[in-house]
Amino acid sequence: MIRPLPSFCAKAVLAVLFAALPAFVAAAELTALSLSETGAYSRAEFALSGPTEYKVFTLANPDRLVVDLQGSRLASGYREASPTGPVALVRTGSPGAGALRVVFDLATAVRPKTFLLSPAAGAGHRLVIELHAADAAPSTAKTLQDMVPDTGRDVLIAVDAGHGGQDPGARGAKGTWEKQITLAVARELARQINAERGLKAILIRDGDHFIPLQQRYRKAREAKADLFVSIHADAFNKPSASGASVFVMSQRGASSEAARWLADRENAADLVGGVTLDDKDNTLAKVLLDLSQSATMKASEDVAENVLSALKQVVKTHKAQVERANFVVLRSPDVPSLLVETAFISNPGEEKKLNDPAHRQRLSAAILAGVRNYFTARPLPGTWLAAQQGRHRASEHLVSRGDTLSGIANRHGVSVASLRQENRLQSDVLRIGQRLRIPPLAAGTPGSIAAASIASPSPR
Repeated sequence: MIRPLPSFCAKAVLAVLFAALPAFVAAAELTALSLSETGAYSRAEFALSGPTEYKVFTLANPDRLVVDLQGSRLASGYREASPTGPVALVRTGSPGAGALRVVFDLATAVRPKTFLLSPAAGAGHRLVIELHAADAAPSTAKTLQDMVPDTGRDVLIAVDAGHGGQDPGARGAKGTWEKQITLAVARELARQINAERGLKAILIRDGDHFIPLQQRYRKAREAKADLFVSIHADAFNKPSASGASVFVMSQRGASSEAARWLADRENAADLVGGVTLDDKDNTLAKVLLDLSQSATMKASEDVAENVLSALKQVVKTHKAQVERANFVVLRSPDVPSLLVETAFISNPGEEKKLNDPAHRQRLSAAILAGVRNYFTARPLPGTWLAAQQGRHRASEHLVSRGDTLSGIANRHGVSVASLRQENRLQSDVLRIGQRLRIPPLAAGTPGSIAAASIASPSPR
């Protein structure tokens, strides 16, 4: 949180909107500019207070490198490094309202290569420009993932054990309370998550106590979680009802939550990158919040699909698809959230299974598998998983229910044609359990940022 993104892609979407609406948003400040030599080329690094759109171009006679930063300005304590390498002088100015221009006067012509680094390991936003000699042989530009250290942060997953304390939840035929099962599953899921390299779990509830519904997702937001998973055990008036379910927020629930956030402008500021909504009209504020919330809901749906697919491998599911409901705990506007009904505790057979530690272990493993699959396919910038994807791209893919050739190609950042050729496929028909070799990326090809209703459900 997404930390990268109100999880995952919302901040990136908002950054584009901010660039298009410079009059409404706070300017990014250039706090420092450093120059260094690597031996093969010189490197200019711009330290910025936030994301910004930029343009880089060169001029000749005399040789100059020009960097325009949109919606940006110099910070009051701006620090500039001394010229080095081909840079003879650095000048700053403004080519127009709301823009900052940095000009490098050059001793020799250069060939620039640029990339942005998102905040990681305590560092802020950075624009990096490599100044290669103009007559040097072209080299492969570094990608964002190449620049992420092996020690990138863990993906943080908030695990919420439903009910608790004076709210025991549903009760099984043999007397098992839902709050007991949810805590046992949540603890097991957290244990498995913490044993997985690159992932880390926090428990919203780690004891038999009551936590109001809205405080649950607020705790996840305060912890800067990348994902919120709420664990429950459903009940129905017919003991024959059975199967696990995965829920995401309904559009009705999302709309009501958006209205609440719009009414609380001050606290809503962090949903749109720290931009205050106090001075924005209702239309613009609603657009900003809708963008943040839409990106979060899309990520929630994608994670839920992965989790439901994994659950189908180990337990019966109540429905074949991800369901939608107006559960309060799913209303976080910037943390992707899903609710897993592990089984129907009102079904005597499923109640017995839920009391079996081995069954809870399998359930938790399936939930983890779905979460892992999602974040492995779409690693968050600055995380350990993103660093590993940049160095060790998956060499094969195991086909599971619902997979398509185009979906697999998109997940691994390769073309459908190359996937067909690598596996000598005569058609796009796949079979479950089939192993597909993933072709290596062609030079210059960017990797994929690869950086699931019960009527009248009870409150969650």
